[in-house]
Amino acid sequence: MSLPSRNDTEKMESSPLDIEILELLASRICHDLISPVGAVHNGVEFLEEMGIEGGQEAVGLIAHSAQMAAARLQAFRMAYGAGGRDPNIKPEDVHKIFDDLISTDGKITQDWDPHGPMGHDEIPLGFCKILMGTMMLAQECLPKGGMISVSPGEKSQTIITATGQDTLVREQVDEALSRTIAVKNLDPRLVHPYAISVLAHHYGFEINISEHKSERTVFTLTYQ
Repeated sequence: MSLPSRNDTEKMESSPLDIEILELLASRICHDLISPVGAVHNGVEFLEEMGIEGGQEAVGLIAHSAQMAAARLQAFRMAYGAGGRDPNIKPEDVHKIFDDLISTDGKITQDWDPHGPMGHDEIPLGFCKILMGTMMLAQECLPKGGMISVSPGEKSQTIITATGQDTLVREQVDEALSRTIAVKNLDPRLVHPYAISVLAHHYGFEINISEHKSERTVFTLTYQ
């Protein structure tokens, strides 16, 4: 599988994010981190109260919560950080980071070959970054758990499928992905699909929900 071409930068367009959107994005990231970080703090307090001999349960809580926080940070870093566009990042890296993310609760699995075809002759610049963000969207569609797969679609398309019981697409996610929603109507839950769509557009991609049924939701990632 070829690395991204430097010429892909020519497809980029300026896509500034409104200050309010940046604030909402920060709120979303902090919200997802408060729970595990708070649990680490609670575990430390419990350990202090119980002492080393009675602290096995606290140590387990701290370890699990720290793992959860680290996995979420890695995923957000890949999706939103500058490092995510590094041409040396490969689909294998996305697979590993996403596996760490979903393994913390065990409700969701992934089934795809990161070494297999992705729908592109050459992996475009920013592909792994946008793939991670789209897989995080697919994860949100599986409140009862399920499986996420990645496969090639038509030329320059990648298909991300969330399969499970009662798959959910939140109201106005379509509008957020198409960037037609008014900024005033965004909230921390909608800011992820909106922001990842802005980033996708910047790198020459579009993300669409191509199918939504009770047992399956399909995202199509198309390189323009």
